[in-house]
Amino acid sequence: MRFFARPRALLAPLVLLFPLLGGCVAVVAAGAVATGSSVHDRRGVGTVIDDKRIQLGAYDELNKDKQLVLQNRVMIAVYNGVMLLMGEVRTPELKQRAERIVTGFEGVHRLVNEIDVMEPEGFWSGRNDNKITARVKLALADATSVPGFDVTRVKVSTAHRTVYLMGLVSHEEDEIVTEMARNVPGVERVIKVFEYAQQ
Repeated sequence: MRFFARPRALLAPLVLLFPLLGGCVAVVAAGAVATGSSVHDRRGVGTVIDDKRIQLGAYDELNKDKQLVLQNRVMIAVYNGVMLLMGEVRTPELKQRAERIVTGFEGVHRLVNEIDVMEPEGFWSGRNDNKITARVKLALADATSVPGFDVTRVKVSTAHRTVYLMGLVSHEEDEIVTEMARNVPGVERVIKVFEYAQQ
């Protein structure tokens, strides 16, 4: 199992150094703003921080395998301790290799490997996927039929026109969000990796 220093544990000594940081204060302030975006998140602030720590650590491990990184496309998303792998690799062995590399991170209670074995589609496909993700997020911002729904509770990722939805949602939110994502232009498939909030 891999262990990483938790950012929260490092925060207290950092506060004591504020007078010495000068221009570095802007970086800390930016982090505080990012944490503020989790106000409507059903995860605790600590979990939000841990998810980002896990994602960065997993990418760091994955980037050590140059063949896997440079000749294929593997993306990682983490939400509430669920790690999702997606993208394209050329062989089943590479798919399993990617999973082995990121297995064992502290705080991950479920790993979902949705990497497709296929020829990676390249830069322009990735650009198109980013546009689809933006369209889906914009569509979900209009999910006014669910009282109290906040679009920041759903993490949207896209790989070769397949949209992946993660989040801590109700069953009603699941149905509405999934249907809205399916109707966004350019989306060919929607895969749900939801967990369900207690009502």
